[in-house]
Amino acid sequence: MGSGPAPRGALAACAATLLAAALTGCSGPDRDAGHDTAPERASGPAAGTPPPATGAAPAPRPTPPEDLCTALITHWAGVALDGDGAGGDPVGLDYQSMGLSGDQYEILRAVLADARAERRAEAPEGTAAADAAARRLAARGARERCAAHHRSAATATATGGPWG
Repeated sequence: MGSGPAPRGALAACAATLLAAALTGCSGPDRDAGHDTAPERASGPAAGTPPPATGAAPAPRPTPPEDLCTALITHWAGVALDGDGAGGDPVGLDYQSMGLSGDQYEILRAVLADARAERRAEAPEGTAAADAAARRLAARGARERCAAHHRSAATATATGGPWG
């Protein structure tokens, strides 16, 4: 590999390739309209076929904050309820490691307290039915508390935000 200029033959070949690509690229399908305008590929009512799909997928919708809160709280409540028999902290993570804000962690703690009380009331020795009742209550409590939190946060200042 030299350090001098490229040979004239290589420059000529490169220029010819670029010119050929430019010429053939301009005579192909109408790329701006998203469909092929060549007459042999006509579509629509006159051709008896539907127009080609553009392939564009609809833009994803953002998850509402109360739904995201509910999903997080419900997940971590289930993890904590599953690990209750292990003794000590069943999760072993602080709220930040769980991806929760301080307010979300307070919601989780309240939801867990209610769910554990429900499980004890259903069956003190613990059964599958009692566990299911606790999970249902945790999911319902998460949904209600997150919705209430976001309703009250709707009036939050721009600097405080819903989790201020």
